[in-house]
Amino acid sequence: MRKISYWRYSAVNLKTLFAALACALLVFSMLGCGTTDHLQSVQLSTSNTSEVPMGTLNLKGVGGTLQLYAWGNFSNGTHKLLNNVNVTYKIAITPGSAAWTGTLGDPNATPAQTVQLTPNGLLTAVTPFACTWINTAVSPATAPAWAIDGTYSVTALYKGLTSPAAFVVVASEAGVASTTNTTGQCGP
Repeated sequence: MRKISYWRYSAVNLKTLFAALACALLVFSMLGCGTTDHLQSVQLSTSNTSEVPMGTLNLKGVGGTLQLYAWGNFSNGTHKLLNNVNVTYKIAITPGSAAWTGTLGDPNATPAQTVQLTPNGLLTAVTPFACTWINTAVSPATAPAWAIDGTYSVTALYKGLTSPAAFVVVASEAGVASTTNTTGQCGP
C-alpha cells in the first residue's frame, strides 16, 4: 500500500487558501471605487441648475439680493448641487477693502451691516448702505472709469472642504456726482 503524504496535500490547500484570501481582499478593497462619495472640492455658483464659473459679483440696489449655491465636485467627474445638506456659508470683509461712499459695515455683526448672508446663501444689501466701486476717471473724460475699492469674501464649507472665495462688490448707495459721473451712479 502506498503512503500518502499529508504535507503534500496541506501545501496545495494552503496555496488555494492564500489565493482565495487574496481575491477576497482585492474585491473588498475595490468596493469603494467608482462611487460618488469621494468629494474633491466645493465651488460657489449663482446657478442652482449647473455649476457656473463666477467672477466678481455685484450686489446692486437698496435691498438688492444675490443667491449663492454650493456645488460639490466628485472624483468620478460629477458635479452635484449641495442642497439640503450641512453647508455653512461664511462672509468677511476682504482685507484692504474700503467704501467709496457709505460705510463698509461688518456683515457678522448683530444685526448685519451693509451685507447680510443667510444660512442658505442669500446675500442682501442692508443698512448702512455703501458703494464699493470707485470712479477713477479724471477730467477731461466725460464717462466714469470704474474700479473696485472694496469687496466682501464669501466661502462655503462642507465636509471639511472650503470653496474658493467669491468676491462681492456692493452698489447699494449712490456714488459721487462729478463731471465724469454726472448721475452719481455707483459702478457699471
